[in-house]
Amino acid sequence: MTRIELLQRRIRLLTWLFIAGLALSGATAIPLQWELDISARILGVADSSSGDTANGLTEWILKVRDALRDTNAKYPFIGYGFDWLAFGHFMIAIAFVGALRDAARNVWLFQFGMIACVLVVPYAFFFGGLRGIPIYWRLIDCSFGVVGFFPLWLCHRWTRELDTIANPSSTNLSHARSFP
Repeated sequence: MTRIELLQRRIRLLTWLFIAGLALSGATAIPLQWELDISARILGVADSSSGDTANGLTEWILKVRDALRDTNAKYPFIGYGFDWLAFGHFMIAIAFVGALRDAARNVWLFQFGMIACVLVVPYAFFFGGLRGIPIYWRLIDCSFGVVGFFPLWLCHRWTRELDTIANPSSTNLSHARSFP
């Protein structure tokens, strides 16, 4: 296997993993109440309400589950926001198909993704604090940005290496068009 084939294979693999992560993230935004019911069952507190336990994670799961149950019962249209959250994840995942087709021409997707991953951290801390989200939950949210950054960074690095191999005299991505 040549270096070019190896790099292409690695880029495809990590891009597929990133697409799968985005799609899974989107898919979990839709059945949220069901997921919280299952989480409460797994934690052995399915019949409890928020305020019945002192454990931080268990209390948080119950609080969110109860709030979501109440909201869904009284205002089911609020769930439409979760549907759109899922849609956004699915559309971003579909955009990364461009990187599967031609990583060099679509290297901007890796750059865009890295920027988004970095911005998860301040976004989670600012809005999480504003909305009263516990610090440990904000750290979990931040971990998605941190974990997502590295495969994108590797894909970006390998794409630039591919371009250097294909165009040894060029120092930048040779396929990029310059605009007047």
